[in-house]
Amino acid sequence: MSNMLTPEGVPVWTNEDRCKGCDICVSKCPAGVLSMQLDHTKVLGKIIKVVHPEACIGCKECELHCPDFAIYVAERKDFKFAKLTEEAKMRAEAIKANGYIL
Repeated sequence: MSNMLTPEGVPVWTNEDRCKGCDICVSKCPAGVLSMQLDHTKVLGKIIKVVHPEACIGCKECELHCPDFAIYVAERKDFKFAKLTEEAKMRAEAIKANGYIL
């Protein structure tokens, strides 16, 4: 979100109060940056976590598809993002195969 202040040195961050645990953002992440974690206090029993921020490529797929505006990606002018590696692609596929949980 363009009007959101970017935390220093962080490529992607979440507002867990807004997240309902739908896992759409995790399904869209090509780099395995995001994962769902079990949280029995949430409506759907899980919550989004940024587990590999160093692998974020800045594609903004997670931010653009979040129906609750609970995830944010830094602007390119504010952060130098990673390149998509084979390791990141494999991690993303493993997370998806495991029901979006790392």
